Amino acid sequence: MQAMSDEEKAQLISQLQSSFLLFVRTFYPVLTGRDFILPCPAGRESHVITICRELVKCAKLETTRLVINVPPGHGKSLLMSMWTAWTMAKYPDSKYLYISYSHTLAAAHTDTVRRIMMLNDYRNLFGVELRADSKAKDFFQTTAGGAVGAFGSSGAITGRDAGLPGLDRFSGALILDDAHKPDEVHSDLVREGVIQNYRETILQRVRGINVPMIFIGQRLHEADLPAYLLAGNDGHHWERVILKSIDAAGNCLYPEAFPLEMLKIREERDIYVFASQHQQDPQPAGGALFRPNYFAVLEQEPDIFFTFITADTAETSKSYNDATVFSFWGLYYIEVMGRKTGEMGLHWLDCAELRVEPKDLKDEFMMFWAECARHKHPPLIAAIEKKSTGVTLVSVLQELRGMQIRDIPRNKTSGSKTQRFLDIQPHVAAKKVSFTEGARHAEMCTAHMCKITANNSHRHDDIADTLADAVRLALIDKTLYHTSNKESSSSSVMTALAAQMRKQSQLRTQRDGIR
Repeated sequence: MQAMSDEEKAQLISQLQSSFLLFVRTFYPVLTGRDFILPCPAGRESHVITICRELVKCAKLETTRLVINVPPGHGKSLLMSMWTAWTMAKYPDSKYLYISYSHTLAAAHTDTVRRIMMLNDYRNLFGVELRADSKAKDFFQTTAGGAVGAFGSSGAITGRDAGLPGLDRFSGALILDDAHKPDEVHSDLVREGVIQNYRETILQRVRGINVPMIFIGQRLHEADLPAYLLAGNDGHHWERVILKSIDAAGNCLYPEAFPLEMLKIREERDIYVFASQHQQDPQPAGGALFRPNYFAVLEQEPDIFFTFITADTAETSKSYNDATVFSFWGLYYIEVMGRKTGEMGLHWLDCAELRVEPKDLKDEFMMFWAECARHKHPPLIAAIEKKSTGVTLVSVLQELRGMQIRDIPRNKTSGSKTQRFLDIQPHVAAKKVSFTEGARHAEMCTAHMCKITANNSHRHDDIADTLADAVRLALIDKTLYHTSNKESSSSSVMTALAAQMRKQSQLRTQRDGIR
């Protein structure tokens, strides 16, 4: 940098300490000899600006738990190393743990921090010096007592801390930069070992309540560390920044390095890797049984003549893996060119995914039923999986007069989950399951079904279970709407009950409107 007066120097220091992006654009050329290129995507904000803004919030302690999911090759580790050096310029006594999937990779990132801090311009501007006896690339200290250490996400961390206790200002951070190795993340043993090490070792090294923890990296697996963090399983709420290579409008994130044409080729040739690393939406291994184009999307609701509900209840309300799902279905005859084919179709009218206490299941079901009763053909039957909380719900609902409840057993004769999904696949692939265009639940249900695999490697199948039960009852066994005389005689009672529920729901809506 050119010679400057004390006043000019003080002004520059103030500007650099106030703007992380300015710091990056100033020191990147000094460090590398190349100009810093700020990506300029069409129709969306530069990911560099987004990341810089979120990291500044961490430096100001406005955010203390942050997950940034960003595709590989987008300069995340450079920005993270730059941020460490930038915060150290203002708080040279800060302590950092920089953790990656291997000690070698983490050391490469901390070496970048060290090289920035050893630049003459950095030292002259900020007056921060490294101790002469502590300049290793994987661990170094400042003369003010600050320290930066590199560690692997599966290894021990002893004698090193992140941050300082009892301070209400920034004092360091715990950084997780690519905690999983891509070619090892599909091993349950290795992947879960990283999460266990985070719980038992890494998390214990944070020394203050105002010490930011930052995860930055691409998604690699449905059950990876960021999934664990975002679910709040470590007891913290994590802010999330999800940066996809291609957004909903079809704009690419980093056109200078990854143009849209290149991304489309990668998506076509490697669907799984692209979905996880580029779109931050990991698909389960094993090959999906269902595809988006299997589901018919109709411009308007078909001519439905019978409706029903299927329900899958969670084993416990406290497990983030489980959910209670209610699905509302309509039966109709598929038409081609205005002529009925004689084939039955199953229209997915609505779906609710809930996480509730067992004691609230009945009320939630009755509310869902009441909404479904608004349909011109109110549901006459509810089929509920006979397990745990489902058994209790069945017994409670069976006490209600006029409501026909069918319990669905889960045993050896009913087949495994995989077999149930394999049984319904031909019916779904034949486009016998449909949605109305623009239905609020269509995207959720389709995305869920496209993660169901033949080897049971998916994590969630609550929604899929309600579909499997509906297809089995309506299209395979075809027993749902063939009722006995006794059942038929109760239909008028069922209709009256549904009308009563509609009236109660309307009254609640009116009361809510008055409030």
